[in-house]
This record gives sequence, structure tokens and C-alpha cells, in this order.
Amino acid sequence: MVKQLGLDFAAAIAFYTCIPIPAVARLDFRGVARFAPLVGLLIGGILGLLDAGINLALGMPVSTRSALVVVSWIALTGGLHVDGAMDTADGLAVQDPQRRLQVMADSAAGAFGAMAAIAILLLKTVALADLDSYRWLALMAASGWGRWGQQLAIAQYPYLKPTGKGAFHKAAIRSHLDLLPGLLLLVGLSGLQILIDRDRIMFALGMALGGSAITFLTGAWFNHQLGGHTGDTYGAVVEWTEALSLCLLTAL
Repeated sequence: MVKQLGLDFAAAIAFYTCIPIPAVARLDFRGVARFAPLVGLLIGGILGLLDAGINLALGMPVSTRSALVVVSWIALTGGLHVDGAMDTADGLAVQDPQRRLQVMADSAAGAFGAMAAIAILLLKTVALADLDSYRWLALMAASGWGRWGQQLAIAQYPYLKPTGKGAFHKAAIRSHLDLLPGLLLLVGLSGLQILIDRDRIMFALGMALGGSAITFLTGAWFNHQLGGHTGDTYGAVVEWTEALSLCLLTAL
């Protein structure tokens, strides 16, 4: 069982990131959605180490460092979710609801997709630049909640396509019980900062409650617009939840 869990987690890393995994062709990707929040914490941790390393080695100003971290964020994930956010924005710009899925399936990026990508990256960069402490924790929280929001959208709302990359995600998350491990991980991350600094209890509560609220609202909004979700909207949920979570942490 332990070996199989390790292989499934390796498949999730290979699917959601550009981290090289040996023998990737023999991995089973059907259950990767179950590990999405854990992969998010891994991504946030890597970015946090990168941020700290740049600061220690170069003493780079926080704004430039934040921009480099966000660019590295895209590189680490291969732009997987940014692409989904762009396609979703292009689809939602179409007035005819019947044509939205067709437009979202088009690989060419439109003006609204480009604007959505700019908005997301701008929010992430500026919000991260305004955080002067516990930046690693903010990166892990944002990345983790973004992928838990994806899980929630998979479990909560119908999938709009009979086939597609998101179809096996829907098959992997069978009930809301599958959301519990990721939720416990993220609540535990909020509790970790209380152990580090008891004066940050309110911040920890705000991070947990606010992060979960953003995931619910983001997934619900896309469902309201489209009547369900696709693989592209799963990516949009990840990106917008990450960006809004960083803005929330800045406000807190």
C-alpha cells in the first residue's frame, strides 16, 4: 500500500508540475486529483525555499524577488492552470452560452484570456511583494488552497464534457469524503504558525476560514456562469484562488 501511494503521489507530481519523475510513462494518472493539495504544498514549499535562497544569496529587493517567484511558479507548473484560466476567460466573454465550451476548447488565446492572465499575475506579484514575513507560509497556503478548491469543484459540481482531461479527475473524487485529507493538511498548516508564534492566532484563523471561503466562492461562481465545470475551469479555480488568497493574507 505504501509503495502504491508513493507511485500515485509521483504521478500527481508529474501531472501537475514540471519536476522530472523517473519512469513517468508507467505511472497511473487516473487518481492524481486526490493528491492535488499535497502537490500544492510541495510547490509552495519549493517557491518558499527559492524566495529565501534569493534573499540570502543576493539580498534582492522584495518586489523583484516576488516577480521572480511568480515567474518560477509558472515554470514549475508549466503554466498548466494559467492556460485553463485564460481559456475560461475567453469562453465567459462569449455572450451565447451554447458557444462558450466551443470557444474554451480553442487553443488560441484571445484578448479576454490575456487580460485574465495579466490580472492574475499582477495580483500575485503585488500581494506577495506586500508580505514581509512568513512568505513561505503564504506561498504554501495559497498553492494548497488553490488545489483544494479544484478538488471541491470536482466533487461539488457536474462535469460538462463527456470526455476531456478533466473527466478522470471527476472519476477520482467520488465523494466529499475525498476532500477531508487535503482540508486537514491545510488547517494543520494554519495551526503551524500558532506553534511558531502564539501572537498570530487571529491570522491563522483568518487564513483557514478565508482560504476555505475563497475556494467555495470561486468554484460556485464558475458553476453559476457555466452550469458546471470543465478541465479549464478547474485550472481557473486554482489560479484565482491562489491570487485572491495572497490578497487576503496581505490584508490580514
